Amino acid sequence: MDHYFTNNSNLKSNIKEIKVYLNNQEYRFLTDSGVFSKKGLDFGTRTLLENIPVLNGNVLDFGCGYGPIGIYIKKNNDCTVDMIDINERSLELARKNALKNKVEVNLFKSDIYSEVTNKYDYIITNPPIRVGKTILYEILMNAKDYLNPHGELWLVIHKDQGANSLVKDLKAVYEVEIIVKNKGFYVIRAISN
Repeated sequence: MDHYFTNNSNLKSNIKEIKVYLNNQEYRFLTDSGVFSKKGLDFGTRTLLENIPVLNGNVLDFGCGYGPIGIYIKKNNDCTVDMIDINERSLELARKNALKNKVEVNLFKSDIYSEVTNKYDYIITNPPIRVGKTILYEILMNAKDYLNPHGELWLVIHKDQGANSLVKDLKAVYEVEIIVKNKGFYVIRAISN
């Protein structure tokens, strides 16, 4: 079975436009088959974005999908935003959605951090849980290598997807704070040393 983190050029396209309201602002996003949360902004991402403070510096949106995190961050903060994904369809949608929402972001394809050469003040992600624990932990634990000193990894994860054990494991690498718990979703801030 294909997932949103794989590329399947044979998957039939079915582009739709959705409207999203976040903090009293309207966003319009094109979504398609084969991308995460194609029917609308998922509750986890919404909870993450509603709890992120004002940011400045440079930001990496890891696993950007069709772009809601990076586009929202750029629209509401004075920062540089890079957005990466392995899924080419997601990246193409994110390009169109950045134009649609009138923001300038840098988009590129990367298998985990394979093409990432910068260091960031913030890495923000609704991580791809379905990749499995080994790859998920590679993404989250290795984020520190792409953060500036005292840089912050922000993520959202549901308690049923292992949030409590992840928080414990993150503490071996980061200074960890649970920002909010909302309907089982944990918004976590992990600060690099």
